[in-house]
Amino acid sequence: MKKLIAANWKMNKTAAEAVSTADELKKLAGKEKNADVVICPSFTSLQSVAKELEGSNIKLGAQNMHFEDSGAYTGDISPLMLKDTGCEYVILGHSERREFFGEADLLINKKVLSALKHGIMPILCVGETWEHRESGKTNEVLDKQLRNCLADVSTPQMHHVTIAYEPVWAISRGNPNQKSATPKDAEDAHAFIRGVLEEIFDKKTASSTRILYGGSMKPENAKELLSKKGIDGGLVGNASLNAKSFYEIIKAAE
Repeated sequence: MKKLIAANWKMNKTAAEAVSTADELKKLAGKEKNADVVICPSFTSLQSVAKELEGSNIKLGAQNMHFEDSGAYTGDISPLMLKDTGCEYVILGHSERREFFGEADLLINKKVLSALKHGIMPILCVGETWEHRESGKTNEVLDKQLRNCLADVSTPQMHHVTIAYEPVWAISRGNPNQKSATPKDAEDAHAFIRGVLEEIFDKKTASSTRILYGGSMKPENAKELLSKKGIDGGLVGNASLNAKSFYEIIKAAE
């Protein structure tokens, strides 16, 4: 299957900076056909980046959303608002949302179902902390997150869901001992995730679901990671803030 490379810009870039980076990336990868490319800027930049990406093969995504269509939810963004800006993807369940904003599996599941209802493709993040890994609970955590966050998702709907394996211990914020995930670590986790998807849905659905790696992918390690069986792309953080750096990762996916 074609690999998917998604840029998560997190809380970085003003609208002008986002447009400038999108413009540079459009010149580099706007006609990309060998990999699917998604940019996920902050909410304030969505409309301006959407306009900048017109005429290119690069898709637009958001970093989060509320599960309700509208209502008294000060500060939140609804799926209808995301659709209005041209978003085709949304990142849900990111470790930073779980850690800093207390988002639990039940809430993330509501968001996944809402996104699918409105034709937005979720990039569902799952992953273990350093403490989980040290105590041998990696598979237990992944299994629980997948089953909870995908509850009531139908088999046809699952064809529109992307999973991102995000080992929190492999990124600087969640890595007190400066460990790094090896390609084998990532490959093993992806294989386990696919096995759980097969149990929840079926073998065909599991094999056709894209599972991205989201633990500090960068130009230096992208090719090795993306060459591993079952790694279908990357959810890229810091390395996506620079268009040329991000483009190197896209080329590694070809």
